[in-house]
Amino acid sequence: MMLVSFSSFGQYKNFTIGPKGDTLNRVDMKGKKQGPWVIHVDDNHGERGYEEEGYFLNDKRDGVWRRYTLDGDLVAVENYRWGNKDGRCQYYTNMGDLIREESWKAVNPDNPYDTVPVFDVNDPTKIVGTQIVKLEGFTLKHGTWKYYDPNSGTITKTEKWFLDRPATGDAKKDDDLQPLDVTDNSAKKDTAVKKGMPKPQAVLDYEKKNSGKKKVRVRDGSTSYAPIP
Repeated sequence: MMLVSFSSFGQYKNFTIGPKGDTLNRVDMKGKKQGPWVIHVDDNHGERGYEEEGYFLNDKRDGVWRRYTLDGDLVAVENYRWGNKDGRCQYYTNMGDLIREESWKAVNPDNPYDTVPVFDVNDPTKIVGTQIVKLEGFTLKHGTWKYYDPNSGTITKTEKWFLDRPATGDAKKDDDLQPLDVTDNSAKKDTAVKKGMPKPQAVLDYEKKNSGKKKVRVRDGSTSYAPIP
């Protein structure tokens, strides 16, 4: 792609004009990238060159970005928010075969907190509340990752992530994942008094021996006196 460069025009410090006459690679008066951009990278030290096209908002990548080989073959489609990967990203071979599908969650640098559902420890499908968590990092693995055999197009591997950690449990939908760990802070009940717990054999023998008889008073150490305050 041949670009003609201009500078100091209107609200932009510099920009380029594309083959179709559109304004590209804009830099505003504050030095921030704005609007549609095309980035060209040459081959370098064995690394294949590429071209990327997408949109900048206040110097940060925003929305869909596409990457091509220098021969014009599409090799990646990525989504961005706040300058970081967000949502589904797909990667292809030079022949156009899908090899990997990723899912990301970008973190708002101005508000690095999010509300996540808290699931019942006994029923993973039941939401019992929400919890505010601080998200560490700029972009997190979040959702379903799929790896493909480029020859057959079949899925060879699937990973599920929740806020940059491997997800556990079955989800109704690929991206409807559950938190990894929910701590049960409720008071623990004595398992010896649970309803339906079988009685010890000594108790059963005692009840059988005294069945039908007048209630036998068992001394348990208690007294009839009121406790001293």
